[in-house]
Amino acid sequence: MAVTPASTPGSSSVENLDLDPAFALHRGGKIEIRSTIPVRDADDLSLAYTPGVARVCTAIAETPSLVHDYTWASRVVAVVSDGTAVLGLGDIGPAAAMPVMEGKALLFKEFGGVDAVPICLDCTDVDALVETVARLAPSFGGINLEDISAPRCFEVEARLRDLLDIPVFHDDQHGTAIVVLAALQNAARLTGRTLGDLRAVVAGAGASGVAVTRILLEAGIGDIAVSDSKGLIYQGREGLNPVKESLARDTNKARLTGSTEEALAGADVFVGLSGSTVTEQAIASMAEGSIVFALSNPTPEVHPEAAARHAAVVATGRSDFPNQINNVLAFPGVFRGALDVRASTITENMKVAAADALAAVVGDDLTATYVIPSPFDERVAPAVTAAVAAQARADGVARL
Repeated sequence: MAVTPASTPGSSSVENLDLDPAFALHRGGKIEIRSTIPVRDADDLSLAYTPGVARVCTAIAETPSLVHDYTWASRVVAVVSDGTAVLGLGDIGPAAAMPVMEGKALLFKEFGGVDAVPICLDCTDVDALVETVARLAPSFGGINLEDISAPRCFEVEARLRDLLDIPVFHDDQHGTAIVVLAALQNAARLTGRTLGDLRAVVAGAGASGVAVTRILLEAGIGDIAVSDSKGLIYQGREGLNPVKESLARDTNKARLTGSTEEALAGADVFVGLSGSTVTEQAIASMAEGSIVFALSNPTPEVHPEAAARHAAVVATGRSDFPNQINNVLAFPGVFRGALDVRASTITENMKVAAADALAAVVGDDLTATYVIPSPFDERVAPAVTAAVAAQARADGVARL
């Protein structure tokens, strides 16, 4: 079976909600299940269901790997959330998270040809989340974790990666990181530099901030400092949780202390993932040819027009400004590539390969307002898919 966008039923309104086009579009949900084979007569029914299906079940019981060939299990992704960090809305619970998870499943299908099932769990305890997802895993080829609050999300993902032999990918972390790396590679190329030439400041040490920092370190950034609500993270700062303690060991070679804005003086790159604000004066204090990714939504850390008065390249998370950093550029192709080769995990190299492929789509068309392609560029998903599949084989995690 395949997941496809559902048609919008009926035009009746409930308390005038459907006067809002967003409500009208969501009425009845955005996805549905459809069959991939016809059931026209008794013969078709006897093959698709009993008694024919029993022969398939028996064969799988004897040779479990046949489940990949005779069911959709290895080609479908579970989109799992507990509703604790939904968009910018915070902890709104599993029911209210469902429209987002449905939307994610729709994007998987529309942009990557990947079937996905939204699953919103009514539990927030880490042990319960891990146990529940692990028990669901035999029905899926991959797990996309979504909108689980930090720092719990780090432990949930790490433990599931250890337990399962299928890809586990927290998109709030790694999808953002892949797209940021791709855009930054192109921004550096545009300004005549490499990643190793750059000093970056990341505002935000939540899921996306940590993952962006990690992938930039993996890719060879010159130096990178991370800030949270209490200022810059550095070794010896009191009150750091284990995730931030690890960041403190691996970042901030310059040993900077103080605020985000203080760290921006002379910096080459600013990546905002915090929901906070920085002043135009702080952006003006950055090095010549600076790169500003103000990614908080819907309100960037600094208005892009103000940033553009001082920076060589500006990106946001919004679709109404150039250079939108949008996760949909990454996750459909990442999962498509991993599923195509039946990868057992998604490695760091696979993420970097995805970023490299995404950056390469821009090619010779690179300009200050085009360092990352549009989500509607039909070259994106195939390029990312091919790169991820090839890297999975190179890393020895492909099973096809």
